Amino acid sequence: MVRSFRAALSDVLLKSANENPKIVVLNADSARALKLSEFGEKHPDRLIGYGISESDMVTGAAGMSTTGIIPIVVGFSMFVSNKPFEQIRQSICYPNLNIKIIATHAGLCVGQDGATHQNLEDIAVLRALPNMNILVAADVAQTESAIDTMIRNDGPFYLRLGRDLAQDIYTNGCEVIPGGSDLLLEGDDVTIVASGLMVEQSLKAAKLLKDEGIKASVMNAYSIKPFDEKNLLDLAKKTRAIVSVEDHTVIGGLGGAIAEILSRKLPTVLESVGVNDVFGESGSQAELYEKYGLTPKSIAEAAKRAIARKG
Repeated sequence: MVRSFRAALSDVLLKSANENPKIVVLNADSARALKLSEFGEKHPDRLIGYGISESDMVTGAAGMSTTGIIPIVVGFSMFVSNKPFEQIRQSICYPNLNIKIIATHAGLCVGQDGATHQNLEDIAVLRALPNMNILVAADVAQTESAIDTMIRNDGPFYLRLGRDLAQDIYTNGCEVIPGGSDLLLEGDDVTIVASGLMVEQSLKAAKLLKDEGIKASVMNAYSIKPFDEKNLLDLAKKTRAIVSVEDHTVIGGLGGAIAEILSRKLPTVLESVGVNDVFGESGSQAELYEKYGLTPKSIAEAAKRAIARKG
């Protein structure tokens, strides 16, 4: 089944607010785009708009947090991570406050909005900040679980979501744990490590490889920071070839985290699938994934390159 990130976001925020009176939702002139109208109707005093002023929004969230309120900052990824970066660093991470940032419309999936809205750097930027936890949801079920996890755990959290529709990966629910991951497929020849919308693409790539007699493991690395080092290293020992796959620049994101771990603890063949140090452009999600090589075919080709390199 294909379901909407944004519809799920609205539903889970409303449910969470009904259960926890400390929760407030902050947005910067994006409530309509994020389908938060029902939340505003049910909790008009707990949906706070800041206009187009993301830096003020983040600073306001910091102040609220010091009083025991749990602020949830919601908005397009570009405008809740890169634009107010200084305030996230100084006002959230440095004092280690209990603030949650939910970033929609991340990566190339923004489509026709073009390069200015396609945030391909957010994980790289925020991963460098001490105290920041980073989660990436692959589907609606994981979105719901990730938001619940963020609320239950103290400290700064950043949740990265796609623009709208996602194929269900988890049909029987799932549990998101900071520092966790899920092994969705097991194979001995190569390991594909993916996050977000690229999990679906990687499962399709594994099917292509299977048709050629190649058995791939597929790991959903939903927690980028902290990272599930144990699962990654176990798979690296088993297959001796890793492919990272992300709707993000190949610099500093999921692939960067994997490279850091492997180079320090278990040097392993690594191929990186992502956006290769360029900005995006306008086009549909499907067109952009094809142009920038974020397709099952491209992932399968990277897997075969990794297998060839390991000898």
